[in-house]
Amino acid sequence: MSLDHHHDEHGDKLLGSDDFQQARREMRRVLWRPGLRADTQVSITRRIFIHRALLGGTAAAAATAGWLPRINTMDMAFAQEAGPPSTFRFAWISDTHLYPKEVNTRFVEKAVRAVNDVKAMDPPPDFLIFGGDLAQLGDPVELKLGAEIINELDVRKVFIPGEHDWYLDMGKTWNELFGTSPWTFDHKGVRFIGLDTVSRAMDFWTARNMTPTERMAAMATLDGALGGAWAGLGREQLDFLDRTLSDWGTDRPVVIFSHNPLYEYYPPWNFWVRDWREVHEIVKPYTKITNIHGHTHQVLYNEIGAMRSIGMLATSWPWPYAPEGVPKLTRPMLRVDPGDPFDGVGWGQITFNADNQHVEHEYMMWRKDILATSQVDSGTGDNPTTFLSPRPDGR
Repeated sequence: MSLDHHHDEHGDKLLGSDDFQQARREMRRVLWRPGLRADTQVSITRRIFIHRALLGGTAAAAATAGWLPRINTMDMAFAQEAGPPSTFRFAWISDTHLYPKEVNTRFVEKAVRAVNDVKAMDPPPDFLIFGGDLAQLGDPVELKLGAEIINELDVRKVFIPGEHDWYLDMGKTWNELFGTSPWTFDHKGVRFIGLDTVSRAMDFWTARNMTPTERMAAMATLDGALGGAWAGLGREQLDFLDRTLSDWGTDRPVVIFSHNPLYEYYPPWNFWVRDWREVHEIVKPYTKITNIHGHTHQVLYNEIGAMRSIGMLATSWPWPYAPEGVPKLTRPMLRVDPGDPFDGVGWGQITFNADNQHVEHEYMMWRKDILATSQVDSGTGDNPTTFLSPRPDGR
């Protein structure tokens, strides 16, 4: 596909507002090819109250149930390496947003609860992925507190950063404690890739003579307005993703971990990566590919071409849904009780089962009822559309 791009100083491809709509239509033509969608072997499991259903392979089949699929868990086919079949699980925790204990113990208590839940998994998970925003203001005290809590788990741990972890010292403490990103490893027939979506922001702070504390405070806002469209992979990581997938069969399973969603959900809140088009050009040939991301603090599901995107919960607090652009395949979670600090938050576990060639994803939320039965129950009923809508400069 050929598009008229220009480049920023980082080498990232960007689009001006004049050609944005044309590019969006072209991307839809290329990525939403007739009959192409994410692997249709999807099953549903709800935490505590269990319900199972199968999704049809067409949009018409899905439309019969209204606001569905009822995504609280998901299955996808995967290829088992040679040898006896095996089942494995991994856990996801993210968005703990820790302050020092003397400032806020509530977030600490919820992070500890999530870790204890993972400890109680039987059998234990093969590994834990921490999906970013361990700290609130990037303070080494916060990050070291988070490391102390997470290290209570005696399993393999892999990490990707969030913007709240990064901009006080530009990732120095994070990298010392948890290692650098991107990274990749293969596990029992699945290729896992961890991407850094937060460190490639354009430099808005030097010209303003901002202190590290001022820079961190600016980036800790929801939209990072001063930093602009800060979330992105950058050319170096796009090349890494391309190389990492180049020797992997297009019919073999891939799971990509990222803090921000790898598509355009709601750019005004930086619920996206600015180079998401290039990401989808790279992954387009792969038929069993899933992006698991944090940052949005909510139950969220989307499909673009064959790639399924799963938004994960936070342990700190739940975000309301965006005022527009909620992906049409999202079954929203219920409105949250503001009087209950443990409501609307939690963690997630993912189980790969070789017997039925599926992987089941389960939101581990600390309440019985998770998903809304009507839009008004979730706060999305007055959204102007349940489809992705153009970012503001493309309207």
